Parts: sequence; structure tokens; C-alpha cells
Amino acid sequence: MNTSTAFHGRRPIALLGACCLFLSAVEYLIPKPLPFMRLGLANLPLMIALDIFPFSGFMILVCIKIMGQALITGTLFSYVFLFSVTGTLFSALTMFSLRQLGKKHISFIGIGTAGAMVSNTAQLALAWLFIFRENARYIAPPFLVSGLVTGIALGAFCEVFSRKSLWYQGRVNEDE
Repeated sequence: MNTSTAFHGRRPIALLGACCLFLSAVEYLIPKPLPFMRLGLANLPLMIALDIFPFSGFMILVCIKIMGQALITGTLFSYVFLFSVTGTLFSALTMFSLRQLGKKHISFIGIGTAGAMVSNTAQLALAWLFIFRENARYIAPPFLVSGLVTGIALGAFCEVFSRKSLWYQGRVNEDE
């Protein structure tokens, strides 16, 4: 295996996976009103990966994020893990689909917002099903508003990053 193949295959996934774990640790330090409510900082590397990896590589990164986040937060064998898996998978599949279907005509802000809304909706459905039942309607408005705000903010960050990062632009241009 030459150096070029190694760089293109494993290193970017490892780099972005490490970023997911770091951002999960940072996010863990931020107080949350509900155990499964997060800002979604660890989704930044997933959004960056949308233009870099094929579906299989992207899903490997998603799995690294899910498992790493569970290990960092100590939620691997709790109900919170179910919320994380559900929200992350639905969000990741939505973001990947939008990026593929939109062929870069949908901004990262739109993708981040859609990902956050899908994640929060999936988690609210689980909260209704397993914990709160009809009382889930009381947590829905602040949960969805916070998702909207963070989805826009994370998307805006990715827009700026994608325009200014030489590393990112080099990765995207190599794959085209």
C-alpha cells in the first residue's frame, strides 16, 4: 500500500473520528436540561465528511461517533444510548441524502438544520414512546427550537470552514 492510498483511506476517517470524540468530550462538559439533549457539536465532522467520503466511509465515521460518544459519556448501556443512536442515524442519513440529492445546491446551513430537526424529531418520538408519553409535547418546543438554532449555527460554521480550509478543499477536489 502506498502512502497516497493510506492517506485517502484511513487517515481522514481517523482524523474526523478523533474530532467527533473531542467534540463529544467538550459537549459532555456543557450542562443539559435533559440527558439526551445535546448541542450536536460532534456532528460537525460528519457534516465535513459529506463531501469527502463515499457512503461506506461516512457510515464508518457515524459508527465511530456513536460508539465514542457513548464511551465518553458513559451511556453505552443506558436508554440515552438508544436516543443517541436513533438521532444520529436518522440525522446522518438525512444529511447524506440531502447532500447527494442536492449536488451541493443545498447549503451546509440547510443540511445542518434538516439534520438537527430530524434528529430531534426522532428523539422526541422515542421520548414519547418510552418516557414522557403525551407529556413529550411540553419538551418538544424548546427541544426543536434549540435544534433549529444549533443546526443553523453548525451549518454556518461548516459553510465558512468549507470555503476557507485548504485541507477540506484539497480533499474535495481530489475526489472530483
